[in-house]
Amino acid sequence: MAELHAAFERVVTASGFILGEEVERFEAEYAAYCGTGACVGVASGTAALELSLIAAGIGRGDEVIVPGHTYIATALSVLHCGATPVFCDVEEGTGLIDPEAAAEAVSARTAAMIPVHLYGQMCEMDSLTHLADRHGLLLVEDAAQAHGATYSGSRAGAFGAAACFSFYPSKNLGALGDAGAICTNDSGIAARARQLRHLGQRHKGEHLIAGRNERLDGLQAALLRVKLPHLDRWNARRRELAALYRELLADDVRLLEERPQSPCVYHLFPIRLGRRDAVLRRLAGDGIACGVHYHPAAHEQPPFVARSASRRSASLDRASKWACEQLSLPLYPELRSEEAERIAERCAVAARAASHPASTASAVTR
Repeated sequence: MAELHAAFERVVTASGFILGEEVERFEAEYAAYCGTGACVGVASGTAALELSLIAAGIGRGDEVIVPGHTYIATALSVLHCGATPVFCDVEEGTGLIDPEAAAEAVSARTAAMIPVHLYGQMCEMDSLTHLADRHGLLLVEDAAQAHGATYSGSRAGAFGAAACFSFYPSKNLGALGDAGAICTNDSGIAARARQLRHLGQRHKGEHLIAGRNERLDGLQAALLRVKLPHLDRWNARRRELAALYRELLADDVRLLEERPQSPCVYHLFPIRLGRRDAVLRRLAGDGIACGVHYHPAAHEQPPFVARSASRRSASLDRASKWACEQLSLPLYPELRSEEAERIAERCAVAARAASHPASTASAVTR
């Protein structure tokens, strides 16, 4: 807390509230952490997605492949740059974009693909990179939930033409408000994104393009600089808690499939249940707050129901099933092991009760 107060005082003293030195230093530090040549700080993760696509030339007439199971911002960013989102199905075990389904979604108009590293686990990047190369597609990582996650030893952010991060307060690396960043090895995308975030401005009063107002606050950058050195330790604690949950819940709920080449940093701890809402209500009654991510599925949200606003590649049954069954248990670095044990115990009881509602009711009657 003292470090955060010191960072606040530093920004106030320097009056460095918008962009400025703190932003530049954070950009350099986060680019080095992710292993990329550049980082562009922006106002949110959604802004990072939109500006990345626009900076790479994606627009009207283009199609962009996105998974059906993701936060709505992934697909909204495609709409906002004038392109059409094409939803494809996800893997049964991970909820991540299915490379085979993505391949089936490619058409003559496909210009880009956005794999989402959901829950803190990276997508199957070898297959997706090969698919993008084969069809000449722009590959943009949605890494909003994957700060510090790796795939075959390389961190999220180091794949594709650009990677987009959110620093929403609940993220593994969270600001004290909205914030985001674009990481890239493409100097052209980086330069154009810097202009786009700052109203198209190259020098003061010289606006070369029709940009946006999506700048990263100096205060948020300063606070993120304080927190970044702690990220790996926090991620390690998330994995410890996840391992405890996995051990205690293995027989009662469906767990996230974790692949050796992409160890999960558990932004969320998702489980799957046939009667999810009944378990959610029972846990709430026990004083345990859980989350649902993401229901309805992205392709079932009102902005995308109209066929003119989006396109579906084929069946999205697995994405819809994830949306109906997924439940996120509490998980954050400060959670104590004994608290996690109690949550797991109450979750197991609730899951068993939900699986056998008739027997539970008869037992209560007797």
